Amino acid sequence: MKIAVAGTGYVGLVAGVCFAEVGHDVTCVDIDESKVKLMESGVSPIYEEGLEELMKKNNATGRLHYTTDYASAYKNAEAIFIGVGTPEMPDGSANLSFIATVCRQIAENVENDCLVVVKSTVPVGTNDKVEQFIKDFLVRDVKVEVASNPEFLAQGTAVRDTLHAARIIIGTESKEAEAKLMEIYKPFNLPIVSVKRRSAEMIKYACNDFLALKISYMNDIANLCELVGADIEDVAEGMSYDARIGQRFLNAGIGFGGSCFPKDTKALRYLAHEVGYDLRTVDAAVEVNKRQKTRLFEKAKDRMITFAGLKVAALGLTFKAGTDDLREAPSSENIKLLLEQGADIYAYDPAGIPRAKQQFPEGKIDRGTMNYVDSPEEALKDANICFVFTEWGEIKAVKPEDYKRLMRTPLVYDGRNLYELEDMKNAGVEYYSIGR
Repeated sequence: MKIAVAGTGYVGLVAGVCFAEVGHDVTCVDIDESKVKLMESGVSPIYEEGLEELMKKNNATGRLHYTTDYASAYKNAEAIFIGVGTPEMPDGSANLSFIATVCRQIAENVENDCLVVVKSTVPVGTNDKVEQFIKDFLVRDVKVEVASNPEFLAQGTAVRDTLHAARIIIGTESKEAEAKLMEIYKPFNLPIVSVKRRSAEMIKYACNDFLALKISYMNDIANLCELVGADIEDVAEGMSYDARIGQRFLNAGIGFGGSCFPKDTKALRYLAHEVGYDLRTVDAAVEVNKRQKTRLFEKAKDRMITFAGLKVAALGLTFKAGTDDLREAPSSENIKLLLEQGADIYAYDPAGIPRAKQQFPEGKIDRGTMNYVDSPEEALKDANICFVFTEWGEIKAVKPEDYKRLMRTPLVYDGRNLYELEDMKNAGVEYYSIGR
C-alpha cells in the first residue's frame, strides 16, 4: 500500500521504516531538508537500536523515501500516518499545533480518498476534531476518514516493539477504515484490538499512566523500606511471583523520565480536570516522581558540608539506557542542583553527551563547572563523590573495587541499584542506593 508518514521522530520514523520493512511503499515527510538528506544516506537522526540497518536495507529496495515536499507525498497516498510531536504545554495540556499544521496540509493537497491515521499521543476526542478540521479545509471532493492507532514504543527498543508488538490498537468509526488498517497491519502478523476512536485514545494514556503508577508505587515503597529496615529488592522479588502483579516495572530507582510517562501523566490529569474529575492516583504518581528524582541529591546533601570545589562523577545522563534522550531525565535536575552548589562535574554517557551539551555546555555554569569525559574511569579518577543515574552496560561493568581504586573518596550514590550492598562494603566503598 502507498503510505505517507508525517514526522520523522521516534514515532514517525520508526513506523515508516517498519511499514517499508513489511512491504509497503512509504514516504516519510519532514520539514528539515538537511534531516531528509541525512536519512536518504541511511543515517538515522535518532539513536535507536537496529533502525539504521533497516533504513539502509529499505532505502536500497526503493520502498522507503524521504521528502520535504508534503504536497506530492500526500496527494496520492492511500493512508497518511501522523507521527508528529504533541509536546507538553505549561499547564500540562498537549500542544496540538503540529498536528493541526499537518491536517491542513493534508486537506489542501490530497487528491484521492484516503485514510488519515493519528499515531501521535493525543487527548481523548482529538481524532474527532482532526476529522472535522480536515473536512473544513478540504479543497477537492474526496473522502477522508480519520483513525486512531496509538504507538506503544519504548525508546531503545522501538524497532522491536513495532515489529513484534504484544498487540496493535486501532480505533475507527467505520468498517471501511477498520478494513484498511487491518490490511496495512496484516503483514505484521500480530494481534489486533479494534475499538472505537475514543477508546483507542484512552488506551494509550491508560497504559502509560498505569506503568507510571507502578514505578512510583515501587519508589514510594522503597523509600519506606529504608525507614523500616526492609530491602526493596527482596520485596520486589516476592511481589514478582504474583501473576496479578507481574515481573516488570518493579525496580526501584530515581523516577521515570523520557518523552512519554511525564508528559502523558500530566496530560491525562489535565484532561480529567477539564471534565471535572480528579484522578487522584495519577496525581500521586506525578508528585512521587517529582520528589524521587532528587532523592539522591538530598541524601548526599545531608552527608556533605558542601559540594563547592568537589569533583563529582556523573555516570549516565540519559533517562534510561539504549537511547540518547535526556527529556525529563533525573540526571538533569541533579546536575542543575550540583552546579548551583558549586560542584565540578565530570559526566560520562555512551550516547547522551551531544544532547547534554545543548543543556549544559562545557565550562563554567553557575558556581560550578561542567566537563564531559570518554569513560567511567576518567569521570571517577580522583572524584570526591559519584552519582549513578543510568544503567548503561558500560557503567554496570565498573566493579566495586574500581570505585575504591580510582576515587579520592569512594562515596557512591546509586540511583539504579546496580551493586550488591555487601560487595560495595567489602570493597571499602561508602554506598547509598534506593530502598536498601
